[in-house]
Order: sequence, then C-alpha cells, then structure tokens
Amino acid sequence: MPSMQASDAHVAAMRLALTEAREALATGDVPVGAVVLDADGRVVGRGRNTRERDLDPTGHAEVVALREAARELGTWRLDGCTLVVTLEPCTMCAGAVVGSRVATLVFGAWDDKAGAVGSLWDVVRDRRLNHRPEVVPDVLAVESTALLRDFFGDLRG
Repeated sequence: MPSMQASDAHVAAMRLALTEAREALATGDVPVGAVVLDADGRVVGRGRNTRERDLDPTGHAEVVALREAARELGTWRLDGCTLVVTLEPCTMCAGAVVGSRVATLVFGAWDDKAGAVGSLWDVVRDRRLNHRPEVVPDVLAVESTALLRDFFGDLRG
C-alpha cells in the first residue's frame, strides 16, 4: 500500500506533536509527542512519552494520545481519526493503531531500531490484520530527528 502525501493539516498537527515531545524532556522522557485529530481535524487527544514520569512501560506518546482521544470521543473505535506522532511507532504502538481503527497514521522520524511501520516490521500494513490505516511518513522528519538526536547525544555526552 503506497504512502499518502502530507497535507497542510498534517504539518500543523506535527508541529503540535513536536511541542508535546519537547514537554516530555522536562520529566526525562524520550522526546516523542503525538496528537489525534478527529474526522473534522479537531485535536481530540494529546500525548507525550511518560514512561519515566509515570514508571509505566506503556507510557508511549501514541498510547497516551489514543487513550485521551477515546475518552474525549466516548469510544475506543477511532474511525476517521488521524494519529500524528513524531517518531515511527514501535510494535506496541503500531498494534494500538490497528486495534483502535485509526484511519491515518502520520509520523516524522524513522526508527531503525524499533520501528514497526516499515523500518524493522510493517505491522500496520500486514494484510492478515483486520484494519490497515493509511500511512504518511516523513512529516517534519528533520525537526523530529534533530530533537531525538539532541536528546540521545546529551545522554551519551
């Protein structure tokens, strides 16, 4: 399944996700941010990595944003929604995208160590699964990659 092209709305939403990612830095979490847009383009969920802050291994930005969107919309079925995240989702998050029925997945940086949307695996396009979202990669990839590179560069000092 070929990737879609990024729209102005995708770029604007990625800027919001980057803001969320920067907020994760305050708690020592890896700077990954996410937002969920409903079918009308309204932000219904926001998330940032919270694993360190909450001592929660599932505290990935995507999961946090999907949970908030489900509460906001009153349903776990996020049909018609778009998840925008600064980093290619891992297997857990790609599974959450499929399970929540998100229509479109937009991401910035590729993750060659844990990515599950084309880097190591391609969970969201697996034809054996009952749902396959459209994928829009590389949206503000330079900014997303730089934020992560700076974070890990500072850690390695």
